[in-house]
Amino acid sequence: MTNTMTLLTEQGASHPVETSRKRKTPTREFFSRVIRSRVNAACLIFLGFLVVVAVTAPWIAPYDPNFQDLSNTFAPMFAEGHVLGTDQLGRDTLSRLIWATQISLIAPVIAVSVAAVTGIPFGLLAGYLGGKFDWIAGRIADAFIALPALILALAIIAIFGPGLVNAMLAVGIAMAPALFREVRGATLSVREETYIDASKIVGGSTFRVLFAHVLPNVRSPLLVMLSIMLSLCLLAEAGLSFLGLGVQPPTASWGSMLRVAFDNRFQGPWMIVAPGIAITMTILALNMLGDGIRDAVGAERGRA
Repeated sequence: MTNTMTLLTEQGASHPVETSRKRKTPTREFFSRVIRSRVNAACLIFLGFLVVVAVTAPWIAPYDPNFQDLSNTFAPMFAEGHVLGTDQLGRDTLSRLIWATQISLIAPVIAVSVAAVTGIPFGLLAGYLGGKFDWIAGRIADAFIALPALILALAIIAIFGPGLVNAMLAVGIAMAPALFREVRGATLSVREETYIDASKIVGGSTFRVLFAHVLPNVRSPLLVMLSIMLSLCLLAEAGLSFLGLGVQPPTASWGSMLRVAFDNRFQGPWMIVAPGIAITMTILALNMLGDGIRDAVGAERGRA
């Protein structure tokens, strides 16, 4: 009898533990909703494949991306030893496309990081504090938004000079006001919640309230905005490199490869195919993933 009661007690004690293990955190529940869609999963797989290609470029590229073979210029696609052909200097297009993946993935991350470092903290402070700080920060953001992002980026590049880092700093600064307004708006709707008042009552500092309570609760619209900004920054990098203001020769990026293809469009029209498809597919994957995150945010709000 004693053994039976002990067994029942152990089973009853273990049941809450098993239930707590099965219970998902809000973050895990949110991401599970995102990857539940086959389209979102396919986009994540494609983007993960690009990351693998970028990391393993030194080992999987068949040739040095800058190796020139002037005796084999403008080789067509599926030529012997060159699946995607060669350019006007005899450089292997496939190798340059693989190496360019590094630049084309790093560049948007740099730009979005610059926008996040400047836009998110000031957006949180403006929405939370309000008053004069909110008014001043809002007018500065409005002044930047009034300027076309590309014109602002070109002005910054004209001051600091062309190059990948300078170009992406310029794009990040141009994108920061939009992120500021998104975070500010989300913070305004969160700061009136009861748990924010409770955190203030127990003596929570402004820093703790913002980053421990406000930021986690504005993550959903923030993730949507960041995913969209990644695709916009990728497109901006391609455009600036096409104009010769981004990555400088002989380093390859998808945008600079498009420029080379455009300059030699009559001798090698096939050269535009590979970088064009790479840019299109990557932007499409980022945009569709952003739509999937937006749908997951809508479902999260609907359940709330």
